Amino acid sequence: MEELKDSYLTIAEPAECTMRERSSKFLSYAYPVTNEEQIRTHLDTLHKQYYDATHHCYAWRLGPHGEQFRANDDGEPSGTAGKPILGQLLSHDITDCLIVVVRYFGGTKLGVSGLIQAYKEAAADVIAVSNVVERTVDTVIKLDFSYMVMNDIMRIIKDEQPQIREQIFDNLCTMTLAIRQSKAPTLLGKLSKVSGATIEVIEDEL
Repeated sequence: MEELKDSYLTIAEPAECTMRERSSKFLSYAYPVTNEEQIRTHLDTLHKQYYDATHHCYAWRLGPHGEQFRANDDGEPSGTAGKPILGQLLSHDITDCLIVVVRYFGGTKLGVSGLIQAYKEAAADVIAVSNVVERTVDTVIKLDFSYMVMNDIMRIIKDEQPQIREQIFDNLCTMTLAIRQSKAPTLLGKLSKVSGATIEVIEDEL
């Protein structure tokens, strides 16, 4: 059985760099993103900032396994811009990331292979200056239990080390826990053995 992959690589904060290729100027931008609305906002901002640029080519991947993705050539010959940018996201296994390459045409045509190489290099350069980080996919658990079994619950939490998101201690105690997806079955198994504890798995969270 294939082991569940519950971590992924993304970038921690925006990054940018510039390169020139035969009088054309390429401005590369990388952004951490988690939804298409954020992607649209970044694209709109760059279009306003560089309204006089020849092309705004981009690619993005979303989801812990890059399930959603898109590449856009923005008027460059088909497959010469968005695809090589996406190729860099794939080869570096980075997701939840948008890369935009803004091009100012300098008067010298680069040709198909020249364009592919230029956009690939522009994307690779901005990834190289980005802070690439590993994130985990977490399972969030809501737990209700009586004060009487508090010690049993806390012993399990000490052993399994979930993140405590919220806790309310009263006659009925409530805790919200988050734990890396691959470790969730062990935690759930131990909690289910505590008499009177009610467990609800809320979601798998990126």
